[in-house]
Amino acid sequence: METKKLCLALYTGSVDKLTAAGIILSGAAAVDMQVDIYVLLMGARAFRKDVGDDSGKLHMAENASLKAEFLESLKSLNVKTWVEFFREAKSITDVKIHICGLAGKVWGGEKLGDFIDLADDICGIGAYIESAQEADVNLFI
Repeated sequence: METKKLCLALYTGSVDKLTAAGIILSGAAAVDMQVDIYVLLMGARAFRKDVGDDSGKLHMAENASLKAEFLESLKSLNVKTWVEFFREAKSITDVKIHICGLAGKVWGGEKLGDFIDLADDICGIGAYIESAQEADVNLFI
């Protein structure tokens, strides 16, 4: 059977949507999909080394007043953080995480070392467009 490809444009920098992306990524890894993630705009901030897995530094996209309840619920249910979901998926299947060069610069990241170790490279938006055209599934979160 041919390996399917998921292309994910990760625009968000919110903890709730990053967690959702991690869950989707986990499902893609479970069925051995090849995954290309393009981290755009607000997403690039979440991938900075000084933000990374510190959910306290991330906002909620939906109903900001529920952030503490959301994080506490995840903790009590022993749900992984979004970074742990991403790290686990990378250990299971072919996952590449690309930081958009402009998005990185917007948030003070100009080199790969400015971002958490999950990031594989920095690229232009054309790489995302090409990947999206080739993908079996293309999502924008």
